[in-house]
Amino acid sequence: MRIFAALLPDEITSERLEELLDVRRDAEPAWRWTMPEQWHVTLAFAGAAPARRVDDVVEALTAIAAATPPPVLRPAGAGAFPHPDAAKVLWLGVVPADGPEERLGDLAAVCRTAFARHGVEVDGTRFRPHLTVARSGRGLSATRWLRVLDTVATDLDPWRPPALHLLASHLGEGPRRRPRYETLAALEWRR
Repeated sequence: MRIFAALLPDEITSERLEELLDVRRDAEPAWRWTMPEQWHVTLAFAGAAPARRVDDVVEALTAIAAATPPPVLRPAGAGAFPHPDAAKVLWLGVVPADGPEERLGDLAAVCRTAFARHGVEVDGTRFRPHLTVARSGRGLSATRWLRVLDTVATDLDPWRPPALHLLASHLGEGPRRRPRYETLAALEWRR
């Protein structure tokens, strides 16, 4: 089972981002634009989690969320993976609006540790908080799109993720063979 801990945009942010991207989607058919229900900031990702460990991970993440005040996030520019000259992914960066940038990295590290402590191996890539907005099957020049997305980022207000989510990813089961995400748990922040 593929699982990941994530922060989802609130409803107002999702609606505003959808509004800003909708007018741009038809301009470049080579990009597959991410559906709003798939927008998230991944904190910890496990490509193969044993189903018997999921309850332990939920318990650990529940404790993390209960000890963490809800973060306030803001968009921070645009980027591309692997790089702008041969991009396969376009994204909007995300940073804390209410504290040091390290705060989000610290939350990701705690979530990754919780996975590992319960026998769930996490992806070891460097944490770069972002919302994926588009993908391409081949590397495309993205310089123009990065300028457009930088403008989109400046038009979004700070937002508070409603909960710390644990999601399961079901590859190829969504519309147009995209992943389908299933919420396994939505864990409340410290009040």
